[in-house]
Amino acid sequence: MSARRAADARAHFDTAQAARIVGLPPARLRRCVHAGLVAPARDAHGRLRFDFVDLILLRTTRGLLEKRVPVGQIRRVLESLRRQIGGRPLTRLSIFTDGKRVVAWDGDTRWQPESGQFLFNFDSGRVVARATKVARLPKSASPSLPQLSADQWCDLAMEIENTSPLEARAAYHHALDLDPAHVVARINLGRLLHAEGNLTGAEAHYRDAVRYDPTSALAWYNLGVLLEDTECPGEAAGCYERAVRLDPDLADAHYNLALLYERAGRARDAVKHLAIYRRLVPRR
Repeated sequence: MSARRAADARAHFDTAQAARIVGLPPARLRRCVHAGLVAPARDAHGRLRFDFVDLILLRTTRGLLEKRVPVGQIRRVLESLRRQIGGRPLTRLSIFTDGKRVVAWDGDTRWQPESGQFLFNFDSGRVVARATKVARLPKSASPSLPQLSADQWCDLAMEIENTSPLEARAAYHHALDLDPAHVVARINLGRLLHAEGNLTGAEAHYRDAVRYDPTSALAWYNLGVLLEDTECPGEAAGCYERAVRLDPDLADAHYNLALLYERAGRARDAVKHLAIYRRLVPRR
């Protein structure tokens, strides 16, 4: 199922949803609003409604707060940037601290927002590696939450994962708000969190996925990978075994099993699964 034109809609999230997506406690998120770091909309009852632009700015704010940049300085940085870049959205920039100063980067130029001083680009490779690029957000005149199904939110997330991972996470969360048993959203959100190093969050989603659908080979496989990463090889092997029973053609699970069995001294089992992997690889 395609997401059709869902990618053109700007979703709005309540305080609890935004806090969960961004990774800030709700109380601290509200303090960021009161400090003027973001200006979310309010619904007819006066409740805050955050869109993707707000989420990205709050995610940037969280990163600066974690580096002990004071809220007042963050506010001044954002105010300076709004003046400096004119009508361009702040979400087109990467904003980070190099340990001594807050730096803005638009892909070509780096500068200090508070002073307006441009920085020489002699270490641009390091900056590129550390800065997080944010994709251009879709435009829409509609301020309301689009009436999408959980499947459509999931389809939207899959379409934008590579270019806008934060928006994709938000869309997966919304799919799960509508349908907590949506296994594809669980697996994909777990994978994004896993890639970011949030192993606790990823494990929770993978375990929910296998609980809601014990027949999902991919969910068992992903859980196995995570358990290997957390140094639980016995549990990981059990997950891979479940995965290959459900889908005998899941080549990577056979390969990982072969490695685990080899380390465990189970040479015969290791050879068997490695042979299956080698047979399957040309068919992938």
